[in-house]
Amino acid sequence: MAMPVPPPEPVLCSFCGKASTEVDKMVAGPGVHICNECVALADAIIEEYRDVPVAAPRLPLWESLTDEQMLDHIPRVAVVADQVAADLRSWVQELRRRGVTWARIGQALGITRQSAWERFSGEE
Repeated sequence: MAMPVPPPEPVLCSFCGKASTEVDKMVAGPGVHICNECVALADAIIEEYRDVPVAAPRLPLWESLTDEQMLDHIPRVAVVADQVAADLRSWVQELRRRGVTWARIGQALGITRQSAWERFSGEE
């Protein structure tokens, strides 16, 4: 008797941390995802500041958050970080499947061949 396959974990927005099940649409990029709500917010911000000279980004706005708000948010940040790490592993696995060397992967990541192998090979 075959074991039932559990449903995949929902994808999380890399910006707000909402699950794909909580929003209408999710757009994927290399290692990141953005929900329709964050796209709309970004569009509104861009429109509001369209004629303002470019300045350095002011994020994160730690001063505007209470300790409790930050504590409430860090689990979502951790899940997004895990999701990005899983995506990176998938990219490295695909590169290895294509025959790309550990040296080239390490170089792309700014680490040594040995470090890339230790981090991504799954071997001890």
